[in-house]
Amino acid sequence: MRFSINVPNFGDFADAHTVARVAVAAEQAGWDGLFLWDHVVHSKERRRGQAFGDPWMLMTAAAMATSRIKLGPLVTPLARRRPEQLARQVATLDGLSGGRVIFGAGLGGPIEDEFGSFGDETDPKVLAQKLDEGLDLLAAYWSGTTVNHDGPHYRVDDVTLLPATVQQPRPLVWIAGYWPRKAPMRRAARWDGAVPLFQNANHGEAPPVEELRELVAFLHDQRDDSTTPYDVIVGGISSADPAKSRALIEPLAEAGATWWDERQLITGTDFYRLDPVMRRIEQGPPTLS
Repeated sequence: MRFSINVPNFGDFADAHTVARVAVAAEQAGWDGLFLWDHVVHSKERRRGQAFGDPWMLMTAAAMATSRIKLGPLVTPLARRRPEQLARQVATLDGLSGGRVIFGAGLGGPIEDEFGSFGDETDPKVLAQKLDEGLDLLAAYWSGTTVNHDGPHYRVDDVTLLPATVQQPRPLVWIAGYWPRKAPMRRAARWDGAVPLFQNANHGEAPPVEELRELVAFLHDQRDDSTTPYDVIVGGISSADPAKSRALIEPLAEAGATWWDERQLITGTDFYRLDPVMRRIEQGPPTLS
């Protein structure tokens, strides 16, 4: 089991200096990763007046201030980004960090605010098609080989994007989606990890163990090669008390989770404020038996 810190790209964390400070504190305290949201407006009414930072600039600041922890978006809505530009950003960050990028992707939302506000496509089925096609394009671009592609949403004519990513054949790709919806988890099974959200557990709440166990069994059945390593990322609020954190997280690890992603409750304000996040970081990650 590995342990990460999860912060949005707005509020106190819109500032690159702050994110760099968070990254350094997390690395020094023994956490394994720092993952950032990728939003433009999030929920317009709830976030009106709040500053947002570009997640790739924020992660660049974190990469330059650290040497060990993993970094990446949780998650990038690929359908509202150009795959070729995104491939460059990921490859540049992977090179800068010495191969520490994990790429998290998903459909994105809230769709009406994040997509509709800019006149973009809002049909979830079309967004899912663009996500799948875009993921395949990213993998091809990251290889450093010549790409030719003529698909329903993207066309590429004789393009080679260099440098390739430091990690080869590519960085790990994690896919987010709601369980028990099967389509996004089928997508996740084709890549390197699943970042499930659960109907019975909001952001900041650990999922029910039985639901996680059902998801892990489904992913195992969907995967072509069940012998290769595969990540399942769950999260919530853990206690700084070792016994309490073990009681919360060890059953999830036994059910198949490989990462615990420390997240504040989205229903309050702590999740976009520096002080409560730093307090939890400095207490260190959970310890398991």
